[in-house]
Amino acid sequence: MSTLDLTPLYRSSIGFDRFGSLLNSALRSEQQATGYPPYNIEAQGEDRYSITLAVAGFDDSELDIQTEKGVLTIRGKKQDEKDDVHKYLYRGIANRSFERKFNLADFVEVTGAKLDKGLLTINLVKVIPDAMKPKSIVINTNNAPKDDSKGQAA
Repeated sequence: MSTLDLTPLYRSSIGFDRFGSLLNSALRSEQQATGYPPYNIEAQGEDRYSITLAVAGFDDSELDIQTEKGVLTIRGKKQDEKDDVHKYLYRGIANRSFERKFNLADFVEVTGAKLDKGLLTINLVKVIPDAMKPKSIVINTNNAPKDDSKGQAA
């Protein structure tokens, strides 16, 4: 496995220290991924997203969704079933437990989840605090500090 050299990015960017390890982790997990269950990631606007997983055969009580330290983890745990009553000639529907992880960007929060017709949809939204939103900085052209109190009655 090769690693990425992100030196050019670090020369002109500040605060992306975690980015390199995030990329390497994604590449490592991609090589180990089983592809089960299949999923879609959809952008539903500038700050809204959804992840849809195909979880046919799973009940909502067998699914667990958690977020911790910027990682969304979805687990499916099938209850052990005695298969004495069924005689399968071919069994192509995956009925196994799984764990799928997604790294979330800063300020991305899970707003809800829905299970419908074998599809688990998780809704996410990016909520940027007002303190982090862009703001315009006024440039003072005078050498003296600007005093807004002149001419105003107290």
